[in-house]
Amino acid sequence: MAGSLQAGSVALTPHGSKATLPSNYISDFKFLDQYLPDTYEKEFERYGNRSIASFMRMVGAEMPTNSDLIKWAEQGRLHVKFEGATISGTTGSTTAQRFNIVPAGSPAASAIPVRVGQTLVVSDEAAGSTKTDKVIVTAVAGGGSGITVAPYAATPSIVDGLTVTAFIYGSEFRKGDTGMEGSIEAEDNIFENKPIILKDRYTVAGSDMAQIGWVEVTTENGATGYLWYLKSEHETRLRFEDYLETSMVEAVPVETNSGAAGALATSAYGSLPAGSSLAQTGGSEGLFHAVENRGNVWSGGNPTTLSDFDSIIQVLDKQGAIEENVLFLNRQFSFDIDDMLAAQNSYGVGGTSYGLFDNDEEMALNLGFTGFRRGYDFYKSDWKYLNDATMRGGVKAGNINGILVPAGSTTVYDQILGKNAQRPFLHVRYRASESEDRRYKTWMTGSAGDVRTSDLDAMEVHFLSERALCVMGANNFVIFKN
Repeated sequence: MAGSLQAGSVALTPHGSKATLPSNYISDFKFLDQYLPDTYEKEFERYGNRSIASFMRMVGAEMPTNSDLIKWAEQGRLHVKFEGATISGTTGSTTAQRFNIVPAGSPAASAIPVRVGQTLVVSDEAAGSTKTDKVIVTAVAGGGSGITVAPYAATPSIVDGLTVTAFIYGSEFRKGDTGMEGSIEAEDNIFENKPIILKDRYTVAGSDMAQIGWVEVTTENGATGYLWYLKSEHETRLRFEDYLETSMVEAVPVETNSGAAGALATSAYGSLPAGSSLAQTGGSEGLFHAVENRGNVWSGGNPTTLSDFDSIIQVLDKQGAIEENVLFLNRQFSFDIDDMLAAQNSYGVGGTSYGLFDNDEEMALNLGFTGFRRGYDFYKSDWKYLNDATMRGGVKAGNINGILVPAGSTTVYDQILGKNAQRPFLHVRYRASESEDRRYKTWMTGSAGDVRTSDLDAMEVHFLSERALCVMGANNFVIFKN
C-alpha cells in the first residue's frame, strides 16, 4: 500500500505523472519549514551607527556637584542704556530748556542708575530719524517724572512725544563742586538649575539567556554572538546614553499647576521619598530652553547670505564678542552655508580658518568641521541629533535647524569655591559625593547569569544618572529655528 504524509487535511501523495494536481503542492507548510534555507546569519546594519550621543562629548565638560541646586553668578553690563524711553514735560526758555526722559516702566528714582551731573546721548528711535542731542542730568525724580535733563544745544532736536534711546557717556561738574552723589551697585545676575534623575532597565528571563538563536548579532562595541539578549541589553545601554545627552538638550523646568507638576507629585510615579519635594524632581533647564529664553533666536529660515551672517555678527558684537564659535547644524543648514561660502572668493571672504584646532587643516576636517572667518572664527559640523528621523530630524512643527555655541570658557563666580572660576560655556554637572557617584550607575539584580540577589528567575540590568546642564553666558549662544 502506498504510503502518505498527512499535512493538515491534505494528503501529500506522489503522482505517477507530471500533473498539476492539488495533492502535488505543499499548501499547509511554509517553505522554510520543509527545506534548509540559505540564510544570512549576520544582521545587516541598515541604519549604520544609530547612536546620536556625540554633541556633549565634543563641546561639553563634566563636573561633580553635591547639591540639589546649582547656582552661579554672571557679570552684567558695565554701562547704562535706556531703550524705549519717552520725552515729556519740556519747560523753560530757549536758553534754559529742560525736558524729562521717562524710562520704560516708570521705575522709582532709587531704581534708576543715573545721577545728577552725568551726561547722556539721547537719540530718536524712529526709523530714518537723525535727531540726537547731548544732555546733562539736573534731577532724578523717578515714577512718572523720570530724569530731568538740560540740552547742550541751544535749539535741541529732541522734543516732546518722541521715543528715544539714551546712554551715559560721562559727567561734568563746576570748579569747587562737591563730588558725585550716590553710587551704582553691580547688576545682580544669578542663575540656577536643578539636576534630574534618569533611569532605564533591561530584563531578560533566565530561560531566554540560555536560548541560542541562528542570527549572529553584533553590538556597536564589536562583540558578537548568538545570544539575542546580549544585543538587546547593549542597545538599552546605548539608548540610555543617548537619553543622557538629549535630556540635557531638551529638558524644560516644570511650571506650577502644570500636568507634569501634578503627575510628579502623585503616586502615578510612586510616592516621594521622605524629605524630598517636587522642587527636587520638577524638570530642569536644557540647552534649547536656556538659549531661547536667555540667548539669541534666529527665526524665519536659515541665514544663507553674507548679509544674514553679518546680522548675526552684529548681535555677537553686542554680547561677549567671543572670538571662536562652533555651529552644530542639520544637513540642510550645512548645505546652505556650503553654498554661501562657495559663492565667495577664496572660500569665505576672510579665507578658511582652523584656529580652534591649532591651524591643523587635516585635524579639523577629520573631525567633520569646516571653518571660515567673517569677523569671528566659525566652525561647523553636522549634528546627527538634528538629522535623526526618530528624533529632531523627524519634527515638522517647531523644528530647530542648528545652534551656535561659543568655544572656550567664561569667568563666573562659583559659590562653592567662593571666588571667580573659569567654566566652559556649556558643561554638565552630575551628582556625586565621597560615598556616591551618580554620573553613570549600572547594576544587576535577579538570579540569572552571574547575579544572585533575589529569587527572580531573570536578570535585570539597571541604569541611573543624575545630572543638569549649565549654560553660562547664554547671551553668546544663537539658536536657529524655522
